[in-house]
Amino acid sequence: MSSADELRRRTQELLAAHPPVSTDRLDFLRARFDAGLAWVHYPEGLGGLGAPRSLQAVVDAELEAAGAPDNDPRRIGIGLGMAAPTILGYGTEEQKRRYLRPLWTGEEVWCQLFSEPGAGSDLAALRTRAVREGDNWVVNGQKVWTSSAHVARWAILIARTDPDVPKHRGITYFVCDMTDPGVEVRPLRQITGEAEFNEVFLTDVRIPDSRRLGEVGDGWRVAQTTLNNERVAIGGMRLPREGGMIGPISETWRERPELRTHDLHQRLLKLWVEAEVARLTSERLRQQLVAGQPGPEGAGMKLAFARLNQEISGLEVELLGAEGLLYDDWTMRRPELVDFTGRDAGYRYLRSKGNSIEGGTSEVLLNIVAERVLGLPAEPRTDKDVAWKDLAR
Repeated sequence: MSSADELRRRTQELLAAHPPVSTDRLDFLRARFDAGLAWVHYPEGLGGLGAPRSLQAVVDAELEAAGAPDNDPRRIGIGLGMAAPTILGYGTEEQKRRYLRPLWTGEEVWCQLFSEPGAGSDLAALRTRAVREGDNWVVNGQKVWTSSAHVARWAILIARTDPDVPKHRGITYFVCDMTDPGVEVRPLRQITGEAEFNEVFLTDVRIPDSRRLGEVGDGWRVAQTTLNNERVAIGGMRLPREGGMIGPISETWRERPELRTHDLHQRLLKLWVEAEVARLTSERLRQQLVAGQPGPEGAGMKLAFARLNQEISGLEVELLGAEGLLYDDWTMRRPELVDFTGRDAGYRYLRSKGNSIEGGTSEVLLNIVAERVLGLPAEPRTDKDVAWKDLAR
């Protein structure tokens, strides 16, 4: 178990052996991973030291002060926030050593092949099939709303392997190579004009059984690890005061006094307080993660994130009046990540509409909070014990 002082010593040793000013960025990141300073709470040999998660801040502060490069976490957020904890929890030792290092350094980008055209909110109803053929699985189906699929090397994939059992029990979890034959990525143009989302078609894609995570038929349980971490990654991201959506509108309010009205002032104050409460709550949630894996509380944070983004961006457009309606960037671009703060108010207003869908719809998250946080009675589920093949389509 490493102490804060030991971590500072190890970090200084890393900096001395690999000075940031003269070391190639990728070489430095690889050395940091090998030194166990990537995510200190991971096991030794897998980028960590088995230290408390809270001590990561000690390492990060030392490296930031030295001007060391980071791994551009926003660009590889799906890998860091979703794939990595799932691989750590369910992967074989060989899988962990193959995937985690290039995932953390950003050499390999990951995407998520979960949602389907007919299985978004009801994810367990998915129809993509994986059929066993010797040491391989042959996968056919379609996935949708796949962020970063156009730049990803790997994907976390769930597929139906047994249609004769209830829908939650016939799913298996795989790692899919996005460069394999039969994987086709098509852009989905969004309301903003750009296409960071994709639809992915899988036609006779052969996945070795060695790239299966968890047991056959246990994919739903494995996927819960991914989904719980996803909601924390989206709703519980670390932000400074006035970080995120509340920042641009607060700056506009200070710099453009001619736009102010009493009504807008009262509404902005309310949203500013709510944004700060959400920020502090997400900080507390991250502290709770030190004691274990993320639970259903992440659903509440993701709910707050979506609602606040939509309300704040709507108020910003209203504050700017006719100017807020201007949006002329309809270029069909393929960005690697979403930048809410680096664009104009019209973009933020349009793009935030997706926040209540991506990462779990708000309706589903409300059910999770009601049942698993508040302990309210579950909604009736008539298909719980019905074989997937017998469900109405």
